[in-house]
Formats: sequence, C-alpha cells, structure tokens
Amino acid sequence: MTSLIPTLGGGYYTDPAIFAAEQEKIFERQWFCAVRSADLPSAGDFRTVRVGRESVLVSRGRDGGLRAFLNVCRHRGARLCTEESGTVKRAFQCPYHAWTYGLDGKLIAAPNLANLPDIDRSEYGLHTVRLREWLGYAWVCLAADPPSFDADVEGAVRERLGDLESIERYGLDRLSVGRRITYDVKANWKLIVENFMECYHCATIHPELTEVLPEFADGYAAQYYVGHGAEFGEAVDGFTIDGTTGFDRLDGVADEQDRRYYAITIRPQVFVNLVPDHVIFHRMYPLAPDRTVVECDWLYSEEVVASGRDVSRSVELFHRVNEQDFDACERCQPAMASRAYRGGGVLMPSEHHIGEFHSWLLTRLEDETR
Repeated sequence: MTSLIPTLGGGYYTDPAIFAAEQEKIFERQWFCAVRSADLPSAGDFRTVRVGRESVLVSRGRDGGLRAFLNVCRHRGARLCTEESGTVKRAFQCPYHAWTYGLDGKLIAAPNLANLPDIDRSEYGLHTVRLREWLGYAWVCLAADPPSFDADVEGAVRERLGDLESIERYGLDRLSVGRRITYDVKANWKLIVENFMECYHCATIHPELTEVLPEFADGYAAQYYVGHGAEFGEAVDGFTIDGTTGFDRLDGVADEQDRRYYAITIRPQVFVNLVPDHVIFHRMYPLAPDRTVVECDWLYSEEVVASGRDVSRSVELFHRVNEQDFDACERCQPAMASRAYRGGGVLMPSEHHIGEFHSWLLTRLEDETR
C-alpha cells in the first residue's frame, strides 16, 4: 500500500485513437465554451470554432440572439464559412454553389432551386447546435440530448465555490475584454487541465505568483478546499506582476472575497480565475493529441477598458504564469511517449483531484451509452 495515486498511462496523451474517442465522447457531448458573446455585437457577426471534430458557426441574428450551426452546406457539404470570424450583411452564402442561408439558418435561395417546386426549403436549413449564454460566453453542445447545464457547468462552480452567487458577484457578463492572448501549446489538453488543477509545481516554476499568493508556495491548490480563496500576501496591494495596486474592486464582490484568488475548472475545457478587480478566463481548443490552442481573456470593468487605463501589470502576472505552465506541459509531452512512462506516473495525495479528473475521463470514454 502507498499513499501515492497512479496516473493515466502515457498512451492517453499520445494515442490518436484515444484522442479521437475524446473528441467524440467528451467534446462533442459536453457543453463547450465557444465564444465571448460580446465578440459578436451586431447582426451578421460570426465566428467559427472547432468543437470535437466539427466546425461550428456561431452568429448574431437580426433578432439580437446568438445561434449556432454546423458549418456545413446542406448541398454538397462544403464548409460554409471559411474565415475564422467576420460579418455578413444579410445571409451566409456557400462559396461553392452559392446556396444561401439566412442568419436564422434557413435556406433562402439557391441557383435554379425555383425550378424545383417539389423541394421544401425548410428541410434544407443549416443543422442547429444547442447554445446557451452564461458568464458572458456562448456555450454550445453538439449532443442531440445535451447533459444538464445546471449539473455539469454550473455544478462545477458550485462544487468549487459552494454556490453560484459567489461567481455572479463578479458580473462576468458585464465585464469587457481588456486583453486577449492566444497560446498554441504543443501538449495534450489533459496535461494542461492537470497542471491547472494542482499547485505542487507553484513554488518551483511560479516565483511571481507565489510572491502575490504566498500559500501557493506550500503546494496546495486553491480548489483543494470548497469555497477557499488564496489570500494575497500582507505586503501585496493588488494582483499584478509586482504586487502593486490594480483597479477598484469590481461592483458586487463581497468583503470576504477581497484580497483573494479563486480558481475554478469547468470540465472539459474552461478555467476561471477570480481576483477582486478582474477575471482571467481560459478556453481550450484541443486540435491534436499533442496540440492545444488556449485562448485567454483578461476581463475588467467596462470603465477600466473604455478609459484606456493601463492593464499591462495585471496582464503580465498571469501571462507569465501561462507561459511557465505551458512550457512545463510542453516539456512533459515528449515523455508521454517514452517507455519509462508507458504505465504512467504517480500523484501526491495533495493532487488527488487530478485522480478524480482521470476517473471522470475514463467513465466517459468507457461508457458506450453516453
């Protein structure tokens, strides 16, 4: 008997067949945080994102609502929107044979279609994808029968913070993006999740972060305790690269949340970091067994962003943490294919929640009914 906990074997991080199974049974069946709603402010604005093996088109309709569709023309299967983002005036037109769809996904025109009176256009609209907005982001789900958003997405927040009110006080849907950085990480998505879930590495690779959050130097992750937030150091005035003062506390943040940092993992691809004057929001897009794109938003009050105030000191702290974390993940990735790691490694007891993540993953990969 040992207090150490076994990890997944190395093949789970390199095997294309396992990655394909994850795409099908996890990313195409779970709620997936796709885009920041405010990135699509006007009718006709769109963005395409990869969800599992699918390209999904998220767009703003004339009624002001967001909708999501599979980015596939119903005629011959051409990709409808080839750009990552953009704006159309009235409709989406396939660049292959010019089949044209309204912003609501309905087929509205196609060359020579008027000569075929037996064709019901309503049967050839774009395939709709379930969409729900929460925290200022559009979450989509490809499953015909999506899992409970309350249990899976909001439940992850309740599990970490104890309730939803604790995150709603930050008013994420009202914040503005002060900075966005996209990282192309040469590592499996699970290495990035596991890294975010533990702080055993913090004293080793995050000198700036442990200066601001001294308890992280002891190796215990914030999410180890339900409702616990890591407290700023006594001499620290703000969550900035040098610990100097940041911005005013966000409206609604409670006194007991002041001078504290909270980290939340919403499986399978979102990390939320709460500090009194801003929020750092990560979304992952797994593209290959050894490649993951991570889009990171730094969210501030509308007043801070509109006034053009300098956010660089607060951005620099977590940007440096991101680079340190992703560098560590990229150093682990090649070793996942080594015979030395074929049977996996071990977790310290303080990393037990990574073992729970592995159990969650294996349950979804093995359950054929899901």
